[in-house]
Amino acid sequence: MKKRSSRSTTRSGLPRNDVPTKATLADTNYPEQGHPLPGNPPYTRGIHTGMYKDRLWTMRQYAGFSTARETNERFKLLLNSGQTGLSVAFDLPTQLGLDSDDEDSLGEVGKVGVPIDTLEDMEVLFSDIDLGKVSTSMTINAPATTLLALYVATADKQGVARESLRGTVQNDILKEYIARGLYIYPPKESIRLTTDLFEWCNANIPKWNTISVSGYHIREAGSTAVEEVALTLANGIFYAEEAVKSGLEIDDFAPRMSFFFGCHNDFFEEISKFRAARELWYELVNERFEPKNPKSSQLRFHTQTAGVTLTAQQPMNNAVRVSYQALSAVLGGTQSLHTNSYDEAIGLPTNDSVKIALRTQQIIANETGVSDVVDPLAGSYHVEELTSLIRENARKLINEIEQKGGVLDCLKIGLQQKMIHESAWKEIKDIEEKNILVVGVNCNIEDDEQLKSGMKINSENEKKQIKKLENYKLNRDGNLVSHKLQELREICQGTDNIMPTLIETLKSGATVGEVNGIMREEFGTWVSPSGV
Repeated sequence: MKKRSSRSTTRSGLPRNDVPTKATLADTNYPEQGHPLPGNPPYTRGIHTGMYKDRLWTMRQYAGFSTARETNERFKLLLNSGQTGLSVAFDLPTQLGLDSDDEDSLGEVGKVGVPIDTLEDMEVLFSDIDLGKVSTSMTINAPATTLLALYVATADKQGVARESLRGTVQNDILKEYIARGLYIYPPKESIRLTTDLFEWCNANIPKWNTISVSGYHIREAGSTAVEEVALTLANGIFYAEEAVKSGLEIDDFAPRMSFFFGCHNDFFEEISKFRAARELWYELVNERFEPKNPKSSQLRFHTQTAGVTLTAQQPMNNAVRVSYQALSAVLGGTQSLHTNSYDEAIGLPTNDSVKIALRTQQIIANETGVSDVVDPLAGSYHVEELTSLIRENARKLINEIEQKGGVLDCLKIGLQQKMIHESAWKEIKDIEEKNILVVGVNCNIEDDEQLKSGMKINSENEKKQIKKLENYKLNRDGNLVSHKLQELREICQGTDNIMPTLIETLKSGATVGEVNGIMREEFGTWVSPSGV
């Protein structure tokens, strides 16, 4: 029998010992006495002493499509099926601060997320859902202040106390410049909005996570696991520095910072990646800011299984991929988790596929036993070695970025972008040359194996959303809206926190497109270099 050819490196190119031993571990900076117990600095083994024995991770499935009403129904389906937190996907126009009736929105309304134009839309989105009892994550960046303002205004109308609101806005504009491209304003003005949100939340909604620093989109764009850790934590440190410059203390906001990572197919590398990220974040925060609150240096994170690994070929295989990716996230100590649906390479997930994705988490939690042991892979020579290697290599990349002027200067010349492009190209070549095997794509191929279609979106819904918006504008107090928009313009021209005026402007009847139109006029727009 022909001997199997195996990979001697991880997907990130780190060396992988055929037979890990204590001797191979000694070649890294793994502490001889082992890592401290979970819940103790540097939190390599987890941020809580009891981890999932005390409380399971939040099961937070990402959802949003078509209309606010249909998305609301999907939210209720998931909550009734045992989901424990909400995660909102917004359509592309909303993510770019455009109304549904904008000419640039044509053909994109409700396609990859829910369209939110007005406070009325946000109220429908959370109809019959008590915002005081559920935590909500919103994947929104350039207009993060706007969507948070709408959420707060909705809670006000529900009679929910602001101090009881729990959730996250992504609010991570740097990764948009680096990897994703959904930004509006120049870096300086974007960072002002970020720090304004930090400051306002600290004073008004103290349980809210003010940013989710996202490595997920960096990884989806093609980075390695090491680059994902390095670029994400470098961005996190930059936000912290900017917040401190604005007058905040590290302990005012850092306990409410969260992170967001992808989880790919290299099982042990991904587990090690999460351990390394916690340890490195602890080191960086304590070196630079000397926090008094231990929570300031605890890296809390959400995980989503890797969309880029889903295949249109043999799509049911994706359910298996997602299961193992989710398991590695749990073994790595995630605080919340989204599991992708098997049909997402085809189209929007169906009700049946999203339920299977949620059940995957519930089976891991309740049937496998992995949640009944705190850090069950501790002491594994392989995992500990990879943890050390990822931490050291990620730190080297962070140092390189800082030596070249820091995150902002580097993204302006396309350094991070170039790094991601080169890694993505290498991955593509490795798959094409079968150095990496993908079942159904370059091995174990079958004919006529694709699903015919995913979930269908009613094309009439876009027209209905636009018509609804037109009626909304006709029936509001136009003079009041104009007055409030002028107040917002004046705030943008000064240095006062934008959030109070933004909330009142949206309550007056202004739309997402109108308030962001004012900001476009005052702040300008920007084009990030590609790095190519």
